[in-house]
Amino acid sequence: MARILIVDDEDDLRAGLGTYLELQGYDVDTAPSAEEASLLNLTRYDLLLLDIMMGEMSGTDLAMNVRENPLTASVPIIFLTAKDNDDDMVAGLNLGADDYIAKPYSLKNVLARIEAVLRRVPPRPAASDGVTCDRNTLTCTADGVPLKLPRKEFEILAMLLENPGRIFTREELLAKIWPERTVVSDRTVDVHITRLRAKLGNYGKCITSRSGYGYGWQD
Repeated sequence: MARILIVDDEDDLRAGLGTYLELQGYDVDTAPSAEEASLLNLTRYDLLLLDIMMGEMSGTDLAMNVRENPLTASVPIIFLTAKDNDDDMVAGLNLGADDYIAKPYSLKNVLARIEAVLRRVPPRPAASDGVTCDRNTLTCTADGVPLKLPRKEFEILAMLLENPGRIFTREELLAKIWPERTVVSDRTVDVHITRLRAKLGNYGKCITSRSGYGYGWQD
């Protein structure tokens, strides 16, 4: 059965909907804010149910982040919100939401809409073993989703993955990745690592750093 994340700052609504969906056989997690949801591995979910008006980070902000990340771009989103005028609905759908349900809602209606979205959304690729780099085919994936990396980023990631737990100094990375360099600073490594972390989404935290020394990979 599908795994669903409910993000809503109304405790009673979040708990009630979560319990109801679990009774229907769904695997449900909940988060009381968009900020807390952002810390989760969103690639694990088959559907996100997002309230819009929450704290400093809104449901629409979270939805934009989800759609901009290639690892989560295809995860279906349904907005659950008290903002029910036509302009709000159109804005939500334009963000890439798959449906929009106004509060107050009936649990049976939410269930029917969830089932309809899951039926029409193509299944996502099955998760593989986290992040992979294949030097033979020059391809990288994260949970089965291909990553488009420039040559230097690919080589850095492959090197870190091939030596899990080892910390490489910036000088070591420069010598191996930029052997032809004339003038390349330590800052170049930092910039490439920052870009890699962003592209890896939730796996970006696996690139660890040791202050004043360098970088490594830790699952």
